[in-house]
Amino acid sequence: MQRVAYRVTLLHSLLELTRTMAAAAAAGGGFAGDVPIIHAENLVSNIRSINYSRTFLSIISGVVAGIWGFTGLMGFVFYFLVMMVASLGLLVKAKFSVHTYFDSWNRIVIEGVLGGLMSFVLFWSFAYDIVHIF
Repeated sequence: MQRVAYRVTLLHSLLELTRTMAAAAAAGGGFAGDVPIIHAENLVSNIRSINYSRTFLSIISGVVAGIWGFTGLMGFVFYFLVMMVASLGLLVKAKFSVHTYFDSWNRIVIEGVLGGLMSFVLFWSFAYDIVHIF
């Protein structure tokens, strides 16, 4: 019986909160000190898109570095330059309002960089071997 009363009280509190928020939104105002709300599904989708794009760019840049014959440190410099350009492109795509789409700047600047490094090295060495060794 107490469990049912708790659920009713909780539902009543949520209903009152919803009514208060709807009234504030209808009045054109908002709560003081509102923080932007980021939905978890949208955040996960945005992070997934960043990871896919960085993985794709890692593969393409690895093939390009291998074909151009980069060896040693020059290949890694090329990879990090490509990732910097990708981060800049993502910032431009987000119109420099990162907090609208992500929870921090780290998501757009360094998310997926080290994960893509393995794909880069794999395709870099593969393309280099095909073009310059065989």
